[in-house]
Amino acid sequence: GTKKKAACPGRGLFYNVLSAFLFSVASLFLKKIEDVHSVEVSAFRCVFQMAFVLPGLIYYKTGFLGPKGKRIFLFFRGFLGSSAMILLYYAFQVMPLADATVITFSSPVFTSLLAWIFLKEKYSIWDLLFTLFAITGVVLIARPPFLFGSNVTGIEGSYTDHLKGTIAAITSTVSAALTFVILRKVGKSVHYFLSIWYYAVIGLIGCVIALFVMNEWRLPYCGKDRVLLILIGLLGLGGQIFLTKALQIEKAGPVAIMKTMDVVFAFILQILFLNHLPTWWTVGGALCVVASSCGTAICKWRQSLKKAKQNEI
Repeated sequence: GTKKKAACPGRGLFYNVLSAFLFSVASLFLKKIEDVHSVEVSAFRCVFQMAFVLPGLIYYKTGFLGPKGKRIFLFFRGFLGSSAMILLYYAFQVMPLADATVITFSSPVFTSLLAWIFLKEKYSIWDLLFTLFAITGVVLIARPPFLFGSNVTGIEGSYTDHLKGTIAAITSTVSAALTFVILRKVGKSVHYFLSIWYYAVIGLIGCVIALFVMNEWRLPYCGKDRVLLILIGLLGLGGQIFLTKALQIEKAGPVAIMKTMDVVFAFILQILFLNHLPTWWTVGGALCVVASSCGTAICKWRQSLKKAKQNEI
């Protein structure tokens, strides 16, 4: 018989870090675009993903619809994933890069709660504590006037836009958490190219409808914006592929812990390229959210290891 090729240790975690870097750079380019609506940027990214995923679907002979029993999951994965992308892009455009990234980093906490609801996974008192920590971090970043007064500093533009961006980022986080639950439910039964295909097709349809209703569709005037749109599409595609592969070959706990690199990259890029120093409120909120997300990941990781040992016995 032939020997099975040994898996490279840490490959899933490396994919996760690479995914975080690509997404962070794409977010930086999004901040640099001047005259393109966030929904239109999302539509361009979906077009790029469809164009690059289509040859993979043909090569691997996966089909375009997937297994009958998994199509409903793929539909909701595409709808929720694309909604999270659109809302996140809007948040990036109206609030500081680090603030939006930190809020979306609370996704593991919401994933834990939603997994308890839909997948019947254990939800302990520690999970509740970490959820409260994450909410505290989001409040420190949003800084509502009824708690912090009307003089809010360290934001981009008006506080109304900052609040809208915060709401969009929170909604994006919940949608992304639901997407993670669906991906874990589907597992390896569906090829990751097919998962991304649904994400792109449903996202493009939703973006076109939204742009038609808002009458916001227009080609970028500047050549720089067109180049940035292409780069955002390529980087978004790469980040999506590596994130999906990481979730398929690595346990959710280590992947969630390594996603702290999202926050690190966001702070570094914001300081170096946007000349925007984060406030102490943002730093404090980031520490709360990172602590809660890492704590949730560690608890879930220990539970999975304990369950694996029990199954061996």
